[in-house]
Amino acid sequence: MSLRIQLWLIFLAPVALVAGLYAFGLTLPVPVLGRGYVLRFDLPQAGQPVDLPTIYGPEDNSRPLVVIDAGHGGHDPGASGAGFKEKNLVLGLALALKDQLVEEGGIRVALTREDDRFLVLGERFEIARQLDADLFLSIHADSAGEVTGVSGASIYTLSSGNASSEAAARFAARENRADEINGVPLKGQSDEVSQILVELSQRRMQGDSAQFASLILREGRGQLKFHPDARRSAELAVLRAPDVPSVLYEAGYITNPADAQRLASPEGKQIFATVMARAIRIFFARQSGATTGV
Repeated sequence: MSLRIQLWLIFLAPVALVAGLYAFGLTLPVPVLGRGYVLRFDLPQAGQPVDLPTIYGPEDNSRPLVVIDAGHGGHDPGASGAGFKEKNLVLGLALALKDQLVEEGGIRVALTREDDRFLVLGERFEIARQLDADLFLSIHADSAGEVTGVSGASIYTLSSGNASSEAAARFAARENRADEINGVPLKGQSDEVSQILVELSQRRMQGDSAQFASLILREGRGQLKFHPDARRSAELAVLRAPDVPSVLYEAGYITNPADAQRLASPEGKQIFATVMARAIRIFFARQSGATTGV
């Protein structure tokens, strides 16, 4: 029998079977599809703002606000290794840091996610912007693939040069009709002027972001394990908010069993939370002008 005939039989056999059953008044049992399988949920009205996360800590809006972003989530597990998924490991770190800051008091805290949900990159820093945050910290865990022996935390800020200029151009084009950015009115400005204003704001934020990254290194020395090349910069979408100092913290390598176990352990999470909370407090103290001893 030729291959062509075999293929025709494969496709026509089910049709012939159904036709034969129908001719004899028989039917095949199938699940009842239709309205019983329709899921209904209410959509927000067009133009309505997305629900923003809870702000923990003092109700005084003059107190500084840090937004903590646990990377990945939902259908995006991130990297995996040593029996861990990145989305779960970094959420544990984010919650530990939130608890530490709230317990110490004086700083307001919000999380982009507190459970296993997915957020696109733009939503993450946009939450910080919508909340008028004073600092944005995104927490991730790195992966070395099949390479062994790589370990330690890394700290990323948005790279300068073309990467930052391109990010500013995109942001200015999208935000040209917004009222203001970092307190500077944009409404009514040309695209060129808007881009210049965004770039100026972005440069200031890059300086503040670099300062916070340096504080993490300083306060974590002897407490946290850092990669030999710990200070890095890259064109990361999650760091593109031009009016919020932003840092991405790669807590360690999830593909390194020792790193993963340390970051998942209660002791490891507590050390991370203590160090990071101290760096955040010093950063805000410097921003407020209270630089003595910090």
